[in-house]
Amino acid sequence: MMKEINDIQGIAGQAGNDTHKMTGSQALLESLLHEGVDTIFGYPGGQAIPIYDALYDCKDRLNHILVRHEQGATHAAQGYARVSGKVGVTLVTSGPGVANTITGIADAMMDSTPIVVIAGQVPSNLLGTDAFQEVDVIGVTLPITKWAYQVRHAEEIPWAVARAFYIASTGRPGPVVLDIAKNAQVGVMDYRPVTIDHIRSYIPVPDMEPERIAEAAQLINEAKQPLALVGQGVILGNAEKELLDFLRKADIPAASTVLGLSALPSDEPLNVGMLGMHGNVAPNLKTNECDVLIAIGMRFDDRVTGDLNSYAKQAKIIHFDVDPAEIDKNVKADVPVLGNAKETLVEVTKQLKENKHTTWREAFEIPWKREVQAVVNKEIYPGTGPLNMGEVVHRVSEATGHDAVLVTDVGQNQMMGVRYFKFKQTRSVVTSGGLGTMGYGLPAAIGAKFGAPDRTVCLFVGDGGLQMTIQELGTIMQSGIDVKIILLNNSFLGMVRQWQELFWQERYSETVMDNPDFVRIAAAYRIPGRVVEAREELDDAIREMLETKGAYLLEARVVQKGMVYPMVPAGSGITNILLGDEA
Repeated sequence: MMKEINDIQGIAGQAGNDTHKMTGSQALLESLLHEGVDTIFGYPGGQAIPIYDALYDCKDRLNHILVRHEQGATHAAQGYARVSGKVGVTLVTSGPGVANTITGIADAMMDSTPIVVIAGQVPSNLLGTDAFQEVDVIGVTLPITKWAYQVRHAEEIPWAVARAFYIASTGRPGPVVLDIAKNAQVGVMDYRPVTIDHIRSYIPVPDMEPERIAEAAQLINEAKQPLALVGQGVILGNAEKELLDFLRKADIPAASTVLGLSALPSDEPLNVGMLGMHGNVAPNLKTNECDVLIAIGMRFDDRVTGDLNSYAKQAKIIHFDVDPAEIDKNVKADVPVLGNAKETLVEVTKQLKENKHTTWREAFEIPWKREVQAVVNKEIYPGTGPLNMGEVVHRVSEATGHDAVLVTDVGQNQMMGVRYFKFKQTRSVVTSGGLGTMGYGLPAAIGAKFGAPDRTVCLFVGDGGLQMTIQELGTIMQSGIDVKIILLNNSFLGMVRQWQELFWQERYSETVMDNPDFVRIAAAYRIPGRVVEAREELDDAIREMLETKGAYLLEARVVQKGMVYPMVPAGSGITNILLGDEA
């Protein structure tokens, strides 16, 4: 086995010359430090005790955040990764410990978030015996990871860590799981750092094809009504500047997916809003009117496209993506452009003509004005009645100068958050997109603050989602982390209730929430808070929250049966938009 490991290391990586004798657990921590890790989110247990014992002597070099549940550790790692651009790291024990990370791993896979989940495992001689707290981690996680590997010997650890970080962070990012047997943790080895920058048969970024670049540029140059769809791939590829150069040279209006929102500043003139089920009217309508549709780092999710049979049939499709598996998966591309957007956008931009599409861009204003009149003004400037979710989001965004990190849970709070929060800089949206995980918000906000300690982090969460991971208030208390929690409390599972009202004859089956006193619960965790119901008190409450040093819980009692509009009913064409009165 030793010969095989040495052969693997020799082929796949470059190892340092200096060696130091240490345990596998110590080698694991040294390998993490070698990868630039500064923060770990975790929870100890029996099969991870050797690693945690080694961590005891490493506290001055590695910041370990003790969460209250392993799912919270994965979501915190996701939040950290999303705002920092680094790989998030989670450390847990075997059995139920690693099983509790499954939701977070699946979420990271859906949203292309780079995390490495490290789990303790029973000794290798007990594998397959149904030993206490043994779970087939590789079998369970292989379908929802980029790579999952079981370490059975201490000597494998430096190579496995280097490979894990390389796979998690390159190409289309995603989660990796390392399952480390206890004997590998305590075994003694000669440690030397390993760096991996190439893996045979793994091609994270496909080669650009010059003919495709030329075809894309020609289509765009000939277009009369081009529309760009901006996804998170722009952010993951650090291609925000290249995107702006591309759009401005050809004068192309651009709409964003939920995860791609902060790739463009909210006030950029070419930014025409959000796509999808609860997106803006103008870009949804114009998707079915444009002559060239340019998808950049997005995967044509069903919440963006609606019914594929009626989606953008009139348009030529150009699809920029780093992952060949996304090409033609949902929408047939006339011109696929493979590669990292940071490079492919530059090459296409070189071949673009300076252009103006003034009449086409102005055509977005009419449906936008219709949306403002029918929905937006009523949501953020209601004037009378109970508070609306949208006005709370809008006022918080205004108070932070549109320069905070938005974190949301899932449901109506999420859609209101992404609709009415505004952004000045990239990596400002942390939300569960593909999997739609309730309970994501609170731990993700913790991770986001560690990933961007100098930025204000505002979490918008519903009463349902907060209670799924409310124990992480203990993590906030112990770590002293400054997270501003805005609870949009409507005493319902709001999004499910909205669907029940619109499509299930108002049969509100199990969506009414009988809630506790959230402010008193927060106080038990030494987190100050306040309830606000009156509109005239909202600005003062927001000011108090933002001026309070440390964490704060602002509970906004909002209208119980509020709705999120616009809305494209599931399975309908993207232009079949409900604005409220027609619902």
